Amino acid sequence: MKNPRDVIKRPVITERTSEFIDQLKYVFEVDLKANKTEIKQAVEQIFKVKVASVNTLRMPAKPKRYGRHSGYTSEWKKAIVQLAEGSKPLEFFEASV
Repeated sequence: MKNPRDVIKRPVITERTSEFIDQLKYVFEVDLKANKTEIKQAVEQIFKVKVASVNTLRMPAKPKRYGRHSGYTSEWKKAIVQLAEGSKPLEFFEASV
């Protein structure tokens, strides 16, 4: 099994994801090759909570320009994790709200 810290790269904190916290939903950037089961196990091991469901999205690369140079941003994968009823909220996100 992969190391949980390799599966979960970083949390995604935006205005929209801050609204999800009330519903016990948290958004993370995850490894492109990680599947839903690996993401669920990683979140449960790192934060010691029970996960109800995981939804994933692949965010496509976008074209970007810097002066006359053009290229693309990196493609990445986003996971929306729903905690089970009765689970404690993640302390990591409480400081940002």
